[in-house]
Amino acid sequence: SEGANFEEVTGEALYHAICQGCHMTNAEGAQGAGMYPALAKNPKLAAGAYVIYMVSNGMGGMPPLKQYLSDEQIAEVVNYTRSHFGNHFTDVVDADDVKTIAQR
Repeated sequence: SEGANFEEVTGEALYHAICQGCHMTNAEGAQGAGMYPALAKNPKLAAGAYVIYMVSNGMGGMPPLKQYLSDEQIAEVVNYTRSHFGNHFTDVVDADDVKTIAQR
């Protein structure tokens, strides 16, 4: 798949390399120059398709990351975020889900 400008391959490594800059290390979000929503204990993460869409295409201050990450990397970081930080969503997404939802 396209993307893959980041060497990290695990969801945890990708989160720390990319996401924590805005959503913070503990995924509790931040406010300042912008509003960065908390991902911790976030019911919106229940829908894997929603998270794939947001990571891939962005919205508002969230940049689209599909040009920088492969489908596999997006799936990894989505699964990591949905199963950590007080989130317990166990249904996993895969690269095929990302390809379909991100409209590559």
